[in-house]
Amino acid sequence: MSIESLFAEAFAAHQKGDFARAERGYRGLIRSKPLEAQHNLGLVLGAMGRFKAAEEAFVAALAAAPHPGSRFALAELLLADGRYAEGWPAWEARREVADLKIPRPELDFPEWQGEALTGKRLLVFGEQGFGDMIMMSRFLAPLKAMGAEVLLFCPAELHRLMERLGVAVVGAGPDPAAVRSDYWTLLGSLPLRLGVALETLPPPADFAGLRLSSGGGIGVMAQGSRALIDDQRSLPARYAPRLIKLGCDLSPAATGAEDFDDTARVIAGLDLVISVDTAVAHLAASLGKPVWVLLPARGADWRWLRGRDDSPWYPSARLFRQRVAGDWEPVLRRVEAALANR
Repeated sequence: MSIESLFAEAFAAHQKGDFARAERGYRGLIRSKPLEAQHNLGLVLGAMGRFKAAEEAFVAALAAAPHPGSRFALAELLLADGRYAEGWPAWEARREVADLKIPRPELDFPEWQGEALTGKRLLVFGEQGFGDMIMMSRFLAPLKAMGAEVLLFCPAELHRLMERLGVAVVGAGPDPAAVRSDYWTLLGSLPLRLGVALETLPPPADFAGLRLSSGGGIGVMAQGSRALIDDQRSLPARYAPRLIKLGCDLSPAATGAEDFDDTARVIAGLDLVISVDTAVAHLAASLGKPVWVLLPARGADWRWLRGRDDSPWYPSARLFRQRVAGDWEPVLRRVEAALANR
């Protein structure tokens, strides 16, 4: 059998979730296809929860060739381990991962590398999903404290919410090149530029003007909106109604919300939010509401770290993790029990 056929066989096993067979196949191809075999081996080992071995595989892949996909995968392992000093520089490789669609602005003013910002205008580009932008928006306050005039380029669904942070928000209308600034940066690069460690995370963004109250019950969110990862993080159709019956559905289709500011107003009056890993969880936690986040055993995002039921990013969050990949039944039972004892 040819090398390519052997690789295709290992990849087919990988896609089917037969990780033991995929591991054997990739290991047998390390000498002939070092980059591809080591990279895919890292993915398989990570899916199996063998994170140290996965890290070693990605390092070996990068020794074979400086591939951005391997560097990005390594970065997410490091960040999930709380190793931010190593992880943030490696996470810059996300710029070269096509599926993430990270902005690549071509402007006649430079990218900010950490220079003094007193009296300077800084154009910040939002990136990735809505939840990512809400989470990373906490880093805008430190920029303002450094003396910068901050302009945020983000989708229209976030405009009114982000304006509560006291920054100028621009979107689809103006060309970024026409918004003259001294520097530009990516929102996801701010932890690197600011030298953020796990112990020095700033608090969540303060979306001023939202009057928080209680007595409004429970809000729930069973589905995310990013197709590439929703098969792991969202509740399957057979389980979603079980979560939704615990409270009011916070999806825009149910609330009539036209943007995240509308959703924030709904959340502000609730006692508790229970959500899969999607933007509503980040929004509720940023508002300081108790939020219970349901996380998959395989493919949980790096920001939730590993092996803990709290979050340094969000003091009001409690994490309910799958113990077996794909099995939401015990997670929902633990949530229902926690509600009964609340």
